[in-house]
Amino acid sequence: MSTIIGKALRAGLALSLTAATLAAASAPAQAGDGGAVAAGVIGGMALGAIAGSALAGPPPPPPVYYAPVYAPPPPRCWYEPQQVWNGYGYVITRVRVCN
Repeated sequence: MSTIIGKALRAGLALSLTAATLAAASAPAQAGDGGAVAAGVIGGMALGAIAGSALAGPPPPPPVYYAPVYAPPPPRCWYEPQQVWNGYGYVITRVRVCN
């Protein structure tokens, strides 16, 4: 649907630019008009350039949303004393224990 609208806008812009050029070329300038014809032509060209640059550029990309990633909480760890046989006898060492 947007391509149909874009083509219609471009066709209308081209038609209005052609009509404005023909109207400006066919209207005779008279002394004492204060440059109204020149101002109209320059203003029409400026508006045409603005409209043309707005239609010519590609549309901006859609915004991207990243959902938050679930990260489980880190494990809870602590050290507990424990008796361990080392081959000669029992010794008390600290052993890391985690949930």
